[in-house]
Amino acid sequence: MASLFGAMEQGWKSRAVLAVVVTGALALSGCIGAGPARQTRKASRPAPQSAPSQPVYNADLPPEGTSVGQVQAIHQVQAAQMQAVPAGPAPVQMRGMTLGNGPVKVALILPLSAPGQGSLVAQSMRNAADLALSDFQGSDLTILIKDDRGTPEGAREAANQAVVEGAQLILGPLFAGSVQAAGQVTRQASRPLIGFSSDRAAAAQGVYLLSFMVQAEVDRIIAFAATQNRRSIAALIPETAYGRVAEAQLREAAAENGIRLVAVERYPAGQPQGAVQRLARVIGGPAPQANALFIPENGDGLPAVAQALQMVRFNAQQVKPLGSGVWDEARVFGLPTLQGGWFAAPDKRGFMDFATRYRARFNSDPVRLATLSYDAVTLAAALARMQGPQAFNDSVLTNGAGFAGADGVFRFNPNGTNDRALTVQEIRSGTAVVINAAPRTLVANN
Repeated sequence: MASLFGAMEQGWKSRAVLAVVVTGALALSGCIGAGPARQTRKASRPAPQSAPSQPVYNADLPPEGTSVGQVQAIHQVQAAQMQAVPAGPAPVQMRGMTLGNGPVKVALILPLSAPGQGSLVAQSMRNAADLALSDFQGSDLTILIKDDRGTPEGAREAANQAVVEGAQLILGPLFAGSVQAAGQVTRQASRPLIGFSSDRAAAAQGVYLLSFMVQAEVDRIIAFAATQNRRSIAALIPETAYGRVAEAQLREAAAENGIRLVAVERYPAGQPQGAVQRLARVIGGPAPQANALFIPENGDGLPAVAQALQMVRFNAQQVKPLGSGVWDEARVFGLPTLQGGWFAAPDKRGFMDFATRYRARFNSDPVRLATLSYDAVTLAAALARMQGPQAFNDSVLTNGAGFAGADGVFRFNPNGTNDRALTVQEIRSGTAVVINAAPRTLVANN
């Protein structure tokens, strides 16, 4: 088996390696490599119901350079928003548009003609797929590029066309409604799909999400807080779809880590003052009841939260601020009230290296989601090199040891969700410093 991995390794460029670990081949040990994090496998537990949500595909889609956290927030909006957006322009003719010329066919479905920013995001992800093929020397893939127009109906059409043209694996689409629609087609055709939505409701057996999910980040930061004796937590929750998902996961993670939720207050988006006042006795003054405060808010809303906290004599040295990946942007790092706060997010170094090579190739900056396309294509190429299209099956894709990509180690769960190895970072003097590294492996048991 080691020779199999070695043969595969010879075809890769050294700094673009996706370390693929499959059953029986270079299996990883069952211990986590760095720091305590709740990265254990949960295959037997069904995915909890998320708030009704679908990501929009109009101008609300983030522009280039948008952080992982901002993308997550956008991908947790209401389903009604998606249904209200017009279908957009007629599809770009994608038949015959391909990348590579290998014998194994894989489809990549993206919203290339979607309205608003959707098409710009799609183009960046298409470029990332191209970069992945060039980095993986001698790839066995032909990638069939399909446009879903940013709509579920377009995704269904694209998936049908991909299956008819012989695609053995489907990568994409981007939006949750489109992933669900395409997944209905691919499951009937017994083809696995690796989608890019962060909406857990889009996941299913055979429909896997390679995305940044708030649930994993909440699990990581709460587990880390518990190891630091932060076991009495209050929460300020924005009344958004993202906030509801984060709160649900907070309650689950707190129970699993023996943490007491002292108080949970919700507030209308952008209006935290009342909720902060109601929490004043719990989090403010010389003797607060909580020793940590969880705030799943993004860079748009955190300045108002920080200002309100100052009014109740909030002390971050006594009550540790805790956040998710939506904190991972420069404007958050400069807020005085959050200095010393902790949040969970992917390691930036992989994306920075990817972005350098992307700029050299395409003379532009990639969107933050571009690494998802890059990792999906590289994974497909590595599996095809090992076993051909026979490797595109549930048993291989859900191997407990997982895979190492540009954003760190990840794996797919049988229910279609994913686990990721995440860092814990601390806000210090206007920047973020990693204080607990992302695990190098994931626990390989159920």
